[in-house]
Amino acid sequence: MRYYPVFLDLAGKPAVVIGGGKIAQQKVEGLLNAGAQVTVISPELSAPLSRLAAGGRFRHTRREYRPGDLEGYVLAFVATDDRSVNAVVAREGKERGVWVNAVDDPPNCDFIMPGVVERGPLVVAVSTSGTSPAMARKMREELQEFLTEEHVLMLELAAEVRAELRERGIQAPPDIWNAALDAELKRLLAGGRRAEARERLLRALLEPVSGV
Repeated sequence: MRYYPVFLDLAGKPAVVIGGGKIAQQKVEGLLNAGAQVTVISPELSAPLSRLAAGGRFRHTRREYRPGDLEGYVLAFVATDDRSVNAVVAREGKERGVWVNAVDDPPNCDFIMPGVVERGPLVVAVSTSGTSPAMARKMREELQEFLTEEHVLMLELAAEVRAELRERGIQAPPDIWNAALDAELKRLLAGGRRAEARERLLRALLEPVSGV
């Protein structure tokens, strides 16, 4: 495994995006959705980014990148299509201990971005370790078709039941959970029979734990 997969908590943390085009826009939107404090360094901004800046969603430094611009940030994204800039930013990142992602330029990356599929709180990430962005997109599209609303309903029910059991001091082993989250539970949720699904899930979790 070339890269270590991880989900980062960026709420309230400073991140910088260098560039103001479409790709930079995608990075900014993702960072804002994660609650990061975002700065964009670019002479120009795309129309959507201009609207976000006008709404005070991020701080805009209206110029080209300069060495020293990474000071104070935990993450940096470079989206300029200029590999010479990528290299300079990557070097500064290593000097300052700032993780850098240069779009489509793995040699100048400390981390790469996976393809992401979101269904409510359910988030699935897929990566080809930087070897084939096209394959990553293909897998993401297939996962989008696979993941349904029933998976989200199952997740919400599982989270609710898990919280209840923890309050009662009960912890079911992972293999019990795995068996309990089955096709029948999903079928009940798909049919709108949530109360019945909840009762079934609790029974499947509690009986093995209590030895009944």
